[in-house]
Amino acid sequence: MSIRTKVFKNMYQDSVSLMQISAHISKLAGIEQASVVMGTSTNLAQLRDAALDDGCTAGPNDLVIAVRGEIAACDGALVIAEERLNSKPEESSGDGVRPPPLASLEMAVEQQAASNLALISVPGDYAAAEAIKALRLGLSVMLFSDNVSLAHELEIKTLAREKNLLVMGPDCGTAIINGLPLGFANVVRRGAIGVVAASGTGLQEVTCRIDQLGAGISQALGTGGHDLHESIGGISMLYGLDALAADPDTQVIVLISKPPAPAVAEKILARARAAGKPVVVNFLGAKPEDMNVPGITPAYTLADAAGFAVALLSGAKLPPTVAEINSPDAGRLHDYSRTLRPMRRFIRGVFAGGTFCYESQLLCRQRGFAASSNTPVASNSKLEDIWHSTGHTLVDMGDDDFTRGRPHPMIDPTLRNQRILAELNDPQTAVVLFDLVLGYGASTEPARELLELIEHARLQAAGQDLPVLISHVCGTEADPQVRSRQVDTLREAGVLVAGCNAQAALWASHVAHLQAQK
Repeated sequence: MSIRTKVFKNMYQDSVSLMQISAHISKLAGIEQASVVMGTSTNLAQLRDAALDDGCTAGPNDLVIAVRGEIAACDGALVIAEERLNSKPEESSGDGVRPPPLASLEMAVEQQAASNLALISVPGDYAAAEAIKALRLGLSVMLFSDNVSLAHELEIKTLAREKNLLVMGPDCGTAIINGLPLGFANVVRRGAIGVVAASGTGLQEVTCRIDQLGAGISQALGTGGHDLHESIGGISMLYGLDALAADPDTQVIVLISKPPAPAVAEKILARARAAGKPVVVNFLGAKPEDMNVPGITPAYTLADAAGFAVALLSGAKLPPTVAEINSPDAGRLHDYSRTLRPMRRFIRGVFAGGTFCYESQLLCRQRGFAASSNTPVASNSKLEDIWHSTGHTLVDMGDDDFTRGRPHPMIDPTLRNQRILAELNDPQTAVVLFDLVLGYGASTEPARELLELIEHARLQAAGQDLPVLISHVCGTEADPQVRSRQVDTLREAGVLVAGCNAQAALWASHVAHLQAQK
């Protein structure tokens, strides 16, 4: 195997574009791994960790293509990547004269004076400075960039609060503003339910479920995962909550987060009570007694949050929680379990969505199945070797552990699919639990990419039993991938497709329970 790199001096593209190019060339014949990144010290270190460094010299303003594979394939991949980097169409005015390229936020505001939001996706070392520039220009900010310190996040959000502006992020990958999906978002109906979430895939799950239930979204605001940290104080969630409370187009509000710091939770719940509108709160894993607040509708799961919001909107009775298994499902799962040998005992979860992994760990643990993970919830154990599962294991393949030098699995599911195949081939696996996340920026046909792996596993099994495959698909019919098409493809391959992530985790736990009784 050979390693090839190419450095482009003073070239910049946003991280999502670079991940998509990385995903494309990674799938070329003869390529083992590929990465297209900015040449920051962090990214260069990740290339070294991923064995993609051939000693190239690059600075933070440079762009790096790195590939490993057969020599001819590497050379071809560099050419294709360069073509994609340079393939953006050039805009021109009506008289054929190109406008000058926008070299700064100041130039952008000058040319587009009506703009009120800046989406910032630059290396973390520079993200705070760009966010502060945008705020000083009177722009709210969606900060896609990660690796921003808590101190810088507090500085950014304090300035935003002083200027009465919104900051979504850092590390905010999903939002829907006035019906426009930003980042990894889905195509959902417009409607009267507003969402504020400190979780990207949590926001996607809730907005998609609301769409599936026939309602729609007024606004969906991300906060970034650290907003409810005690040192930040929930500045963005409080701003978003106030904005939705004042929005005449929003009739019901949903708040989503992992459990905040106690003082922050108290502040948010007090503000929610004063919103003057129904507020559903899903603090995943919070103690029930902490959520027993008058005027607030607590939700146990992400899907419950969506279902409760839709019911409150229509004035209907709250539906039962999805965190129960009905008799038909229990019977079907029992039939599947009967085909498994007693040695198959363990749940193996392989997730692209970090919040889906988190929620699944909580639900499995509450049913007696503590799982190891690279991102363990409280009381679960840290996985000693992230590349190999032991016992019950649920892994977040979108975590930095797995994405150094690689695209996120929502963009390129290759590594995630390989892990699914490994779990299928493990004779101790009872259930392989996984998610498919659709929407803008995500893989175009994620279900179809799994089919060959599943068929390969069946051929290798040579008539022996295979683990039960359980999945859930986060998306809508209007998404580019079309949710029903992905669901049908999975079912044709013998996968049990649940209606939501929580239901999938409960199904997996039920199969594990049946296997434990053998």
